Amino acid sequence: MSRVHRPSLPIGDYALIGDCHSAALVSFGGSIDWCCLPRFDSDSCFARLLDRRRGGHFAIAPVDGSARRREYVGDSMVLATTFECASGAVRLTDFFAMRRGGRERPRRELVRIVEGLRGTLRLAIEFAPRFDFGGIEPWVYRIGPTAHCAVGSNAGLLLFGDVTLQLVGEHDLCAEVEVRAGERLHLAMQFVSPAELHAGMDDAPPPAAELDAHLDETLAWWGDWASKLSRRAGAGVCVARSAIVLKALTHAPTGAIVAAPTTSLPEHVGGERNWDYRYSWIRDSVFTVHALASLGCIGEADAFRRFIQRSAAGSAEQLQALVGVDGKRRLTEITLDHLEGWRGSRPVRIGNAAERQYQADMFGLLLELAGRWSLRGNVPDAHYWDFLAEMVEAAARKWPLPDRGIWEVRGEPRHFVHSKVMCWAAVRRGIELARRHGFAAPLARWERACAEIRDAVEAEGYDRRRGIYVASFGSRELDAALLLLPDVGFVAYDDPRMLRTAEAVRCELDDHGLVLRYRAPDGIGGPEGSFLACSFWLAECLARQGRLPEARELFDRVCACGNDLGLFSEEYASARRELLGNYPQGLTHLAHVSAALALEGAGAPARPDARIGPQPPSANAG
Repeated sequence: MSRVHRPSLPIGDYALIGDCHSAALVSFGGSIDWCCLPRFDSDSCFARLLDRRRGGHFAIAPVDGSARRREYVGDSMVLATTFECASGAVRLTDFFAMRRGGRERPRRELVRIVEGLRGTLRLAIEFAPRFDFGGIEPWVYRIGPTAHCAVGSNAGLLLFGDVTLQLVGEHDLCAEVEVRAGERLHLAMQFVSPAELHAGMDDAPPPAAELDAHLDETLAWWGDWASKLSRRAGAGVCVARSAIVLKALTHAPTGAIVAAPTTSLPEHVGGERNWDYRYSWIRDSVFTVHALASLGCIGEADAFRRFIQRSAAGSAEQLQALVGVDGKRRLTEITLDHLEGWRGSRPVRIGNAAERQYQADMFGLLLELAGRWSLRGNVPDAHYWDFLAEMVEAAARKWPLPDRGIWEVRGEPRHFVHSKVMCWAAVRRGIELARRHGFAAPLARWERACAEIRDAVEAEGYDRRRGIYVASFGSRELDAALLLLPDVGFVAYDDPRMLRTAEAVRCELDDHGLVLRYRAPDGIGGPEGSFLACSFWLAECLARQGRLPEARELFDRVCACGNDLGLFSEEYASARRELLGNYPQGLTHLAHVSAALALEGAGAPARPDARIGPQPPSANAG
């Protein structure tokens, strides 16, 4: 097996496959270089993405160089990569097997099918699992003519199919095979516990021919889900593709939605801005379910609403900004010093210390979620209303406190304008819900709190000289999160204050035609790339302000930052024209959906339901 050390591949070189339980990244060259099983936030079994020598991989690729092209099969997470040279061509199909009832009984099966299309082509196969983020070289042993087990720590993999593999050393399997036109070869990998493997397993692996049926079943599952989308195309990159990515980042058993399936892909090459995003953030999840609901998929919103109430034990006081996909609250951040990191970007982290941060926007986000659920004809039961009322009370009580904000700064807490506005939105939405459904609530006190928050923002979060909102009280700095203020009805998109704020963000946070989150120090050293979600937010804001040519120009520029499959990361390095940050990033994909719908609506208000209560008159603009 080749041990030649090669540099990290570009982030955009990878495709995503997943089954709403876990995910894997497959390189353009046919190597699975990242996979955590059995859940998004489990330890990895392949992590060459973060260490080309120690991380582990599962590769199927031509022995000699060949032309490559790839695509997703229809509206699915099934990836088809075609390798072609003078002697022949083959198609490699990669997917996680889906089935009805898979929420409770997932196959946990990653399938790779090779089909000869023309002539002959010689392929090399390398199966080199490494458990616990490259820290454990597993014991690999044969259990049948074409079946093997890999075990170590608390993880086990069953590899089977119709390809004969040879053991190399004690930890790896490899083969070279010649594939002719019309031939089909199959390999599948299932996650099983070491105890099951030791017991011989109750069920034998399915015959290789059955894997073709699993492909058909998987395509049918994704096709059925995508058929619910009210919009399948749209401006720029296909909106349906972004929706499918967002669905793939949903953890089916609980309704949790992960921010991204990766950890420690850097915001700056060689820098320390490397975070673990394999958890469920309230913020990203609420934005995601709003985006899916706008496309006609409302089940995900209801599932997440129930998940977050459970994970907070029904109490606003125990609410935290992010949790594990099973609702676990302790996500201790540690560094993995044995991994070199993507292109030497260290430290590599697992866990996320942001779980301990106070982020005030979470109250408004969850009341927004409840409000939109209510507008679909639902009525909160007594327990849910008690939970919502607790969050309103928390927002009304805590809004004067500084927090870490939407960007989870690791410097000193600040009085972020976006956070204050989201507290305002929580109280405003609580008032609306109480009135709509006749719930008992201290409406007079909540109204006073609303007025106090608004007065504070207008007095301390607004620069009267420039006539714009600012990032935090008393500052002159800008923050791209200000682009979200109209979304909750705090100020209208076409209010002169918002027109000036959007233009200021566009000018002062410009980065090669894209948008930075901010320029202020945040407690972490080193720069970062343009933030793609913020760039889409600006495009949406411009569209809803009626500035359609400018909105379209920016939208197209951001769409061009995706890879050939329409996948977006968190950030973009314009100078090097490459993706940065964890990938694919749910926040960017949902912002893409919202911006595309804004352009499609030709400047109409995005979500009229979000505008609660009286709007400030334009005549009062600074």
